[in-house]
Amino acid sequence: MKIIKSLSLILLVMAVGTTGVYAYDFEKDGIYYNILSSEDRTVEVTYIYVSGDSYSGDIVIPQRVINDGKTYSVTTIGRSAFYRCDALTSVSMPSVTTIGGTAFYLCDALTSVSMPSVTTIGDHAFIDCSALASVSMPEVTMIGDYAFDSCTALKSVEMPSVTTIGDLAFSYCDALTSVSMPSVTTIGDLAFSHCDALTSVSMPSVTTIGD
Repeated sequence: MKIIKSLSLILLVMAVGTTGVYAYDFEKDGIYYNILSSEDRTVEVTYIYVSGDSYSGDIVIPQRVINDGKTYSVTTIGRSAFYRCDALTSVSMPSVTTIGGTAFYLCDALTSVSMPSVTTIGDHAFIDCSALASVSMPEVTMIGDYAFDSCTALKSVEMPSVTTIGDLAFSYCDALTSVSMPSVTTIGDLAFSHCDALTSVSMPSVTTIGD
C-alpha cells in the first residue's frame, strides 16, 4: 500500500510540474483567475503567478469578480490552485461548486474550509492537509480518489449528500472516528484504509463497496 501511495505521489508531482498551472487571465485583490466561459461569465481560481509568492493566511473567495467591466461568477477552484501553500490557514468559498484535482495538496497549515455549495471534489484535492481537523460539505455528491488521503488530524466529516467516494479517499486519516453518509451508494477501493480510530460508520444506502 505504501509503495502504491508513493508512486502515486511521484506521478502527481510530475504532473503538477509539467502542466500549465501557472497561466492566468487576470488578478483581483491578490487572487488569480482563469476565465472558464466568456459567454457564461464564469471563472476559476488558479495558482498564484508571482515567483516565490503564494496564497497565505485566511482567504475568502468572492462570489463574483469584475474584470474589464465584466462581472464573472467564481464557480471553480482550479487544478493545483493552492498547491503547496503551506502558510494558508483557512479558505471560504461560498459560491464555488467544483474543486479541481490537487487543489489544496500539501497545504499543511490549513485548518478550516467552508464550502457550502461545492458538489464535486477532484482527485488528491486535500491530500496531506495534515492540520485539517473537520470538514463540512453539505452539497458534495462526488469525492475523488485520494481526496483526503493523509489528513492525519481529520476527526469528523459531514457529507449528507455524497453518493460516490473514490479509491483511498480517506486513507491514512489516523484521527477519523466516525463517518455519516446517508446518501452514499458507491465507495471505492480502500477508501477508509488505515483509519485506525474509525469506530462508527453509517451508510444505509450503499450498494457498492470496493476492496
